[in-house]
Amino acid sequence: MENIALADPGAHLSIWGLFMQASWVVKLVMIGLLCASIWTWAIIIDKLVAYSRMRLALNRFEQVFWSGQSLEDLYRTLSDRKTTGMGAIFVAAMREWKKSFEKGAKSPLALQTRIDKAMDLALTREMERLEGRLGFLATTGSAAPFIGLFGTVIGIMTSFQAIAASKNTSLSVVAPGIAEALLATAIGLLAAIPAVIAYNKLSSDANKLAVRMEGFSDEFSAILSRQIDEKVAQKA
Repeated sequence: MENIALADPGAHLSIWGLFMQASWVVKLVMIGLLCASIWTWAIIIDKLVAYSRMRLALNRFEQVFWSGQSLEDLYRTLSDRKTTGMGAIFVAAMREWKKSFEKGAKSPLALQTRIDKAMDLALTREMERLEGRLGFLATTGSAAPFIGLFGTVIGIMTSFQAIAASKNTSLSVVAPGIAEALLATAIGLLAAIPAVIAYNKLSSDANKLAVRMEGFSDEFSAILSRQIDEKVAQKA
């Protein structure tokens, strides 16, 4: 108890001053929350840019796909490129289509099933890429306030122990210690609020992109199904 000291009554009450006079546990909490906040904003910016690029890529692909260009020409154009979104789903389906017919596919139903599975796998990979690191935002949004509260509780306990040791309860003595403890909660909220808002927004955007890709997958599956029927009829 003799080692516990009150904050200097004349201590500077700036944010930096409060941080410097905090205990090492509270400092670690603050530093951890600040790092989480920085990483949160990095994820937010990266996802906003990535989703914007994905929307542009989907728009461009839809324009080309529905322009009347043959599927074979479009496949040859995209097969050697690194494709994303609808392009990746299209290439996966066409690759399975060509492999099956090159090997002499005999069952139209089995061929359709393999193509649908190939598109589902491509869609799953695209969604994993879109939703990557969103879990960190959810975790930060839910845990950061409690981590900040933990730092506040430790800071207040330290302040009260120092008050009991010095037997001095004047406001000028108590205020700095309480303020540095509450700073941890403030930093926790600073990290949590943007994380929660961004998680909800980005999750909604990811779902909208997923709906567009799923819609294309269903449409393309129907197109290939008709072509399979035509080829079966020709063979018959």
